[in-house]
Amino acid sequence: EVGDQLGLSSYMEPLITTADYIAPTSDENVTVTDTEFSDVPVRLYLPRKPSDGLRRAVVYFHGGGWRLGHAGTKSYDHLNRCTANRLNAVVVSVSYRLAPRYHFPVQFEDVYSVTKFFLQSSVLSQYGVDPDRVCVAGDSAGGNLAAAVAQQARNNSCFASSELFCLLKDPEVKPKLKAQALLYPALQTLDLNLPSYRENENGFLLPKWLMVKFWSQYFTSDSSLRKAMASNRHVPVESSHLLQFVNWSNLLPEEMKKGHVYASSTYGSSELAQKYPGFLDPRAAPLLASDAQLRGLPLTYVLTCEYDVLRDDGVMYARRLGVVGVPVTHDHARDTFHGAMAFVLDPTGLAVGQRLMNRYIEWLNENL
Repeated sequence: EVGDQLGLSSYMEPLITTADYIAPTSDENVTVTDTEFSDVPVRLYLPRKPSDGLRRAVVYFHGGGWRLGHAGTKSYDHLNRCTANRLNAVVVSVSYRLAPRYHFPVQFEDVYSVTKFFLQSSVLSQYGVDPDRVCVAGDSAGGNLAAAVAQQARNNSCFASSELFCLLKDPEVKPKLKAQALLYPALQTLDLNLPSYRENENGFLLPKWLMVKFWSQYFTSDSSLRKAMASNRHVPVESSHLLQFVNWSNLLPEEMKKGHVYASSTYGSSELAQKYPGFLDPRAAPLLASDAQLRGLPLTYVLTCEYDVLRDDGVMYARRLGVVGVPVTHDHARDTFHGAMAFVLDPTGLAVGQRLMNRYIEWLNENL
């Protein structure tokens, strides 16, 4: 926060990322290489154990507020190496372009481009992957991207029997994603005063001010959007119909409302929404998709943490998916903070981080 106030963030963040980077290193269980899919850098994990048939696959998107992180970050390398080894699955970890140099929809386009490339029959065949057993996954900002990719793949894939309908869809997206795994995901931009934001305003690792910064800089470096988001006065009145999709008074269980009072939004400037329409786009805020757009999404795993400003995003998404008939497993980790899984390599966070990682991999093993 001090670095940000002094204008040093652009210098500090590359240093932090570099310090936490690990080169692609193969071991006796997994071959690890850095390559590119559709001109986007990816780290590829190929298990060495023999397989009786075609393998499962996970396409993973890292977190970091759309501006930090890399497929080679130590914690992500560890997570995806373990996933590949324990599931005997191919894992593709994506290094998408980052804010503030790049803004939405660049990050989304990078991860969607990689997913489309990987889902080509020739590529799946090259890596021995079963086209019916592919999952997209991610944590935090990466969970946001995974949810957006799953929605886009569902909307653009050709599954209908009508040939004309198929011609209107994206011809490059053919296989259907079997699953999506969303780890403490960021899913909505409209209400940054949810109970979870109020309770964890000054929380560990991801306080409200930092999440507001991440959200606003995903769309622009213009500080006016950040200021409007910080005061929750950024939604124009003409977009008020979208608030039904994030109405926590209807979507949260009673124990998570904890006496909080739902208040109608104070509407903001139409000019901001016209200049930066991304914050009203479901590709950036998947919770803004209609019920009709949510139907038909793949098997879903949602992990939420009690001490996390993003907790209510995941809870509401799991609720909405369940209502429209999407099979959902919602794990709520009590007494746990945002990003806990990344601390699996830290002795102080080993137990909880390992527990969450094990549950995620177990769910993939059971459902993918």
